[in-house]
Amino acid sequence: MKKTMIIITIILLVMGLFLMASTTYAKEKAIDDKTESKIVEIKDNVAKSLDDYKIKYGSDTYGTVAYILNLVRIYSIPVCFLGIAVGAIHQYIIGIRKLDTLERGMAFIVTCVTLLIICQILPLAFAVFVKFGRG
Repeated sequence: MKKTMIIITIILLVMGLFLMASTTYAKEKAIDDKTESKIVEIKDNVAKSLDDYKIKYGSDTYGTVAYILNLVRIYSIPVCFLGIAVGAIHQYIIGIRKLDTLERGMAFIVTCVTLLIICQILPLAFAVFVKFGRG
């Protein structure tokens, strides 16, 4: 008898949680109108920028690749600087106590600098190839 009462109580609690959660989600709106309008505005700006690249390069494929390379160029700067800072911390702060971390820190710095240079040169090389290589 005790087991059945415990099982019934647990089932009622679980059902009550689901019912309460569903009514809460139904009353609340996920995002308000102001946020929704900003999201739509950002989406329109991105679509317009992508269309500008497609018109500039004369092809959907080349325009999309140029747009992606531009985003990579922009976002690689803070990511690589953060990586250089982490590598410097490993080399100069943690590496004082542990010599294996010292070498790992220098390797991480070199990797981040190399990636930064590649991400900055790649859009330029692509633009030169598309403009002068296609004929």
